[in-house]
Amino acid sequence: MPISKTELEERKTGKDLYSYQKGAISKIFKSFEESPDDYHLLYQLPTGGGKTVIFSEIVRQYLKHHKKKVLIMTHRIELCKQTSNMLTEFSVVNKVIDSKADLSDQANYSCFVAMVETLNNRLNDDKLDISDVGLVIIDEAHYNSFTKLFKFFSQSFILGVTATPLSSSMELPMTDNYDELIVGESIESLIQNGFLARAEMFSYNVGLTSLVVGANGDYTVKSSEDLYTDSDMLSKLLLAYEERSKGKKTLIFNNGINTSLHVYDTFRRAGYPVAHLDNTNTKKERAQILKWFRKTPDAILTSVSILTTGFDEPTVESIILNRATKSLTLYYQMIGRGSRVLKNKNTFSVIDLGNNFHRFGPWGEDLDWQRIFRSPNYYLDSLLSDEDIESNFRYEMPEEVRSEFANSKEVYFDIQKTYVNSIRNGESSKVVLERSIEQHAKICIENSEDVYDALLLAKLLGDDIDYRIKRYTKCISKSTFNFVEWLKGDYRKKLNSYLRSNFEEVFEEVHGYAPKE
Repeated sequence: MPISKTELEERKTGKDLYSYQKGAISKIFKSFEESPDDYHLLYQLPTGGGKTVIFSEIVRQYLKHHKKKVLIMTHRIELCKQTSNMLTEFSVVNKVIDSKADLSDQANYSCFVAMVETLNNRLNDDKLDISDVGLVIIDEAHYNSFTKLFKFFSQSFILGVTATPLSSSMELPMTDNYDELIVGESIESLIQNGFLARAEMFSYNVGLTSLVVGANGDYTVKSSEDLYTDSDMLSKLLLAYEERSKGKKTLIFNNGINTSLHVYDTFRRAGYPVAHLDNTNTKKERAQILKWFRKTPDAILTSVSILTTGFDEPTVESIILNRATKSLTLYYQMIGRGSRVLKNKNTFSVIDLGNNFHRFGPWGEDLDWQRIFRSPNYYLDSLLSDEDIESNFRYEMPEEVRSEFANSKEVYFDIQKTYVNSIRNGESSKVVLERSIEQHAKICIENSEDVYDALLLAKLLGDDIDYRIKRYTKCISKSTFNFVEWLKGDYRKKLNSYLRSNFEEVFEEVHGYAPKE
């Protein structure tokens, strides 16, 4: 149901709810009333849809109509404080259970907000009375750290809320811990009704086959840092920023502190306003950096995953994924940091430097959350591998290189198609690279007045040559490091030799007249 402009503007306090939020609350309470006391319900709603608002109103109504207590679990201190503040806005008196909490007055409270690890310690030490807790709410329920606490609440109704009902561990699927999933409003609906900004996505192809997958199912920090601290990748990042995000308030996500520091140095040397933030910063430093980021219109903040949850800065205009991930949840969390709307902001940019767009599809596409919840392995197995993704890449010359070949209508050469045709014709696979060299030579000569110009242009083709060699070695299933490096060098020598030997002949074929002496 479309949301009226009046309704968009009417929510001045937490007590005013949008129609889709009211609908979600009705569904959740209906399940609560029709299910046994120990039922486990999962509710999905995109980042920015107001999950905290919804469960705060649920707490308010629950305490009004039931004589039992409520416990809300979070996995980060920032979320703990935000949740407590929102509950207070809903006139729900609550007590935060953190490492410094004094529990001597716990009998005076009907609602508790707790950090998962702190709560685990308090319960194991028998410091918190939970005998009268009838409702347990779990924020960011896809994290597996919560499941160890379920044994303490065997007689409680558990409500998990998450933007992505896909467990952070394949070994612990959410369907093992929750009886039912209720799917909330979609990202597309929230965008159309003005609750979220629309993402304009730009993907830059990156070779990821050097990355290693760790025990947690995602790429290791070590292999990621080896790739993303490389000078070529840092240059690609800076170029992507200058092409798509220059002048915009930008968040850059990295996989590793060392990478983020390299990114910081790269942008600082280029003269851009940039700061670095990671989990080693003190609370004071973090507060100062975030205050600077909020107040500086064109600020760039490079960080590790610390800002994926519990961080809300609506003025962010651009997100850069300077990392690859195999986690759908992390992919959505990172992009979601830019999706908050403002009076003059209804779109934001996303630059993908980790092939994540190819792996997961566009942010906000119509995913079947029920199927993902019921059969997570089916979904995960359907994702393309890095090799499959890269096999579909087509090399595109950077604009500044392409401008040097302005006289050529087409500069792309399909190695795979040429290989297939050569095999069908009974030819040796060597003809593939011979024809590639001829095509490279032709586009050099098309844009040159003499052989020296052509040889200079050939030097600009390094990335294209490397791409073609990679595609060729994949076709012939031979790709040892030494062989590939030899092929790259041999190709360059043969291209230069071909230009020297055939320049005049090809020049006349192309232009219809001989080159000037």
